[in-house]
Amino acid sequence: MKTTIVEDFPKIKLGISQGDINGIGYEVIIKALLDVRINEFFTPIIYGSSKVLAYHRKALDIENFNLNSIRIASEANLKRSNIINCIDENIRVELGKSTEIAGAASLRALEVAVEDLKNGEIDALVTAPINKDNIQSKDFKFPGHTEYLKHKFGVKEVLMLMVSDRLKVGVVTGHIALKDVASSITVDLILSKLRILNKSLIEDFNIGKPKIAILGLNPHCGDNGLIGNEENEILIPAINTARKEGIVAMGPFAADGLFGSKDYLKYDAILAMYHDQGLAPFKSISFESGVNYTAGLPFVRTSPAHGTAFEIAGKNEASEHSFREAMYLALDIWKNRQQHKMLNSNPLLISQETNNSGGKSNQRE
Repeated sequence: MKTTIVEDFPKIKLGISQGDINGIGYEVIIKALLDVRINEFFTPIIYGSSKVLAYHRKALDIENFNLNSIRIASEANLKRSNIINCIDENIRVELGKSTEIAGAASLRALEVAVEDLKNGEIDALVTAPINKDNIQSKDFKFPGHTEYLKHKFGVKEVLMLMVSDRLKVGVVTGHIALKDVASSITVDLILSKLRILNKSLIEDFNIGKPKIAILGLNPHCGDNGLIGNEENEILIPAINTARKEGIVAMGPFAADGLFGSKDYLKYDAILAMYHDQGLAPFKSISFESGVNYTAGLPFVRTSPAHGTAFEIAGKNEASEHSFREAMYLALDIWKNRQQHKMLNSNPLLISQETNNSGGKSNQRE
């Protein structure tokens, strides 16, 4: 017998920003929402254009797919998928091309969705892929969604966390040039990311006492200073401080050995020092099922673990699996957060019952 919380949550409204209209965003959205069973778990609300969606549906030769067109989120039909038209209906779609118009449209949809998220009109957000180049403007001067959302929600630090059933990988430094990685890594930054990761594993993923593996920065973790001193001077002091705070942080480990030997399976999450050190092995292991989650925000945001894929846009070749997993993960994290709040605000809400989930997120058929 384990202690669990009696679950009695309303069906949430899940916002979906359209991403780049010339990429595979609409394709994976349409394919994922074709399964109407999704509407039993949450109410999808797309921020984009019904005409753009119709264009992609025709290009994909998909019939019998219709959405409920609404002006604002409060008008959503809770039993159907919905779409809010928030961009110019006459916008031109050019499949496979990066255009300034498409960048502006992806930003506008994101802005409206984020504003609704802030105002409580939607409960969580899934972002379809943007093009990080064409979206740049006076209103968007960020390397990606993660940094934009950090700014919009006014939080000091967030963590890009890649999630799958087999693996969770966070990164200390995200979208920065490789030449700037070493100078950016500090004891304080590693500790900040470790605290966010540990808190997220507990509150968002329902893991009681998470075990976190820390990757070294240099090959072979510096070989005792022969290849670099960052492990001895920065990483190990950060790990020792984290342990004093009660965080079960292990390492540093050489990335090639940890992933090559499958020792990563012994840990609840991995903290990598830079983008490709963590994302390359993650996508090798979990590309189709992987999800990008922004830990540390006051609200839940996920996205598929792939980009715009201009090269296959409109060809009906994109898999919707990662996008579907992003929607379900957003739902699971939202519920886990509510349960955590209930548990800590009123222990009397805890009831004794058999826990069939095995400590995992809420399961769906």
